[in-house]
Amino acid sequence: MTGVLRDPRPGAVPRGTAVPHGTTRRGGAPNLGPRAAAGNRAALLAAAREVFGSAGTGAPLSAVAKRAGVGQGSLYRHFPDRLDLVVAVFEEQVVAVEELAATPGADLADLLGLVTRNAIDSVGFVDLVRSRVPADERIVALGERVAAALGTRLADATAAGVVPAGMTPDDLLLAVAMTAGGLSQAEGEDRVRRARRAWELLGMDVRIPAESGR
Repeated sequence: MTGVLRDPRPGAVPRGTAVPHGTTRRGGAPNLGPRAAAGNRAALLAAAREVFGSAGTGAPLSAVAKRAGVGQGSLYRHFPDRLDLVVAVFEEQVVAVEELAATPGADLADLLGLVTRNAIDSVGFVDLVRSRVPADERIVALGERVAAALGTRLADATAAGVVPAGMTPDDLLLAVAMTAGGLSQAEGEDRVRRARRAWELLGMDVRIPAESGR
């Protein structure tokens, strides 16, 4: 006797025996290990963009897990609390702005347009950045990155008379927040219309893309 309990069914894996990584467990489901974890994280971020974009960052996290097709245990393994998930989604938006800022030919109207598009798609994220007190250091750092990206085109825009002399990157973020403040009570294309009108009232040309690209 070896002490290992055996399943009488042909080909069954003895209970108590580790299943090698990448093999098929009893029942036919493969053990994907790290690949499954990466896929679950990507699915959770995609689901969070949709759920938070439509219902705000206060939406039940169970709705995010359900949309992603994973259990809540998996959600909390990747994102221990709500803000961890919000920051991860917001960081994707910031990276998109930084990538656009590194693209030759992109100007301030393009950058502000993408930031505005993100606000249109995810009003809750802008509300979180504007109202969290005290500010979470991760949110502050992401805001600083957006300001830095906008700042890369500010001198050219000032020289061209597109923005008033003396405007700073922080002023641009304030303008974005002011624009986003008028979007929370609107839906769909009405958000786009309001955003365009807000920038017109601020006297600035902003090109809002049809989609955020994320």
